Amino acid sequence: MTGNTYDLVIRGGTIVSAQATFEADLAVADGRVAALGRGLGAGVEEIDARGRLVMPGGVDTHCHIEQLSGAGLMNADTFESATRSAAFGGTTTTVSFAAQHPGMRIADVMADYAACATRGALIDHAYHMIVADISGDNLADISRLVGEGHRSIKVFTTYDKVRLDDLSILKVLEAARGGGALVCFHAENDGLIRWATERLLAAGDTAPRFHALSHPRLAEIEALERICRFSEATGQPVMLFHVSTREGVEIVRAARGRGAPVWAETCPHYLFMTEDDLDRPGMEAAALLCSPPQRQAADQEALWRGLALGDLQLVTSDHAPYRMDASGKFANGEAPPFNRIANGMPGLELRLPLMFDAMVVGGRLGAEKFVELTATAPAALFGLTGKGRLDPGYDADIAIWNPDARRVLGENDLHDNVGYNPFAGREIAGWPETVLSRGEAVIRDGALQARPGRGRRVVMECSPAMRPAN
Repeated sequence: MTGNTYDLVIRGGTIVSAQATFEADLAVADGRVAALGRGLGAGVEEIDARGRLVMPGGVDTHCHIEQLSGAGLMNADTFESATRSAAFGGTTTTVSFAAQHPGMRIADVMADYAACATRGALIDHAYHMIVADISGDNLADISRLVGEGHRSIKVFTTYDKVRLDDLSILKVLEAARGGGALVCFHAENDGLIRWATERLLAAGDTAPRFHALSHPRLAEIEALERICRFSEATGQPVMLFHVSTREGVEIVRAARGRGAPVWAETCPHYLFMTEDDLDRPGMEAAALLCSPPQRQAADQEALWRGLALGDLQLVTSDHAPYRMDASGKFANGEAPPFNRIANGMPGLELRLPLMFDAMVVGGRLGAEKFVELTATAPAALFGLTGKGRLDPGYDADIAIWNPDARRVLGENDLHDNVGYNPFAGREIAGWPETVLSRGEAVIRDGALQARPGRGRRVVMECSPAMRPAN
């Protein structure tokens, strides 16, 4: 800000926060929100936002970017392509995964991953550390990294090579408890998945659509209940990723009712898809395979109710991009059995538009709840400094939405490197036309403005959600 002139003023828009909706101008100075109100001073640049909704940029705390899977596959997106796609969809902060595999030292993994992000990211970012090996100095590394502001740890209870046994999980919870962190879980029972998979393959049921049966809902139910009890036993806060079932919501509600420090999320593919979407000819359903799988309409309703009641606090993308070719989904042949197909689908670009269409335009839970679930709550829970709000002093990460924009999603119209759109054919209303990151336009009137490497790492503070229970 120079004299009485702001760097930027967004005029005439409707400001939407997690608490209120009101008409106001918004001023930006030095990359941060400087003022909200009517009749603000001039800006070096001004944006006319009449008829638009001015919202915090999205915060996506669950996305896989430039990550090697446990099966040895590199996913399709680099930091450049993934964060480009995120920005087009209105997201201005990502939290992705630095994936340790057995035999790796977690400190080295984090350093290598940070270098990838520094080279490529167009928007700001933080990292979860995936912990798959606690031997040697790794537990000490976890404690040190937590102290350096990497306050999120990811643990798997299933998948070869990356899953931890119960004792190792408890040791990770204990290590996290000392410094203030969230331990996040992919919670499914490995034995139940293996048992179901063996039976399906033995019966010749190998097509992609049988993937849903290979991850029975009881696998999620058992693992969620177990991790909630571990959280109670240790007092360590946990985040339960991608809850997909009605029973899962009930388990989280009961655990929180007992005072357990448990938080949970779901994803758009569980809110807008069911297992019936996998009933496609040939290998087409490979595009939609994810774990846990899509469930049933009754589960969708339970998830929406969980979001309304606060049992689930976040909606994230679980962006896990693999191309429909030998580099990704078909690395094991042109027609592999379902258990040899890479799991995951693109979601960074569509998370916000899908939720905006349902919540803001469609009126389900409303615009303020949309901001809470997709920006304010994830930033607050993960201690993302200066993110998720349009209050003075916060980073000017802003998405300006046109609620009247309508589009039918195409077969390959996303800005990632995946090559297909899992929601092709769906019509949605509302789109972020202009997106700002720290006051800089990364998307202006639907066109990319940002350069690779402009994104910065966001230090995670110790949030209230990370404080251990007694």
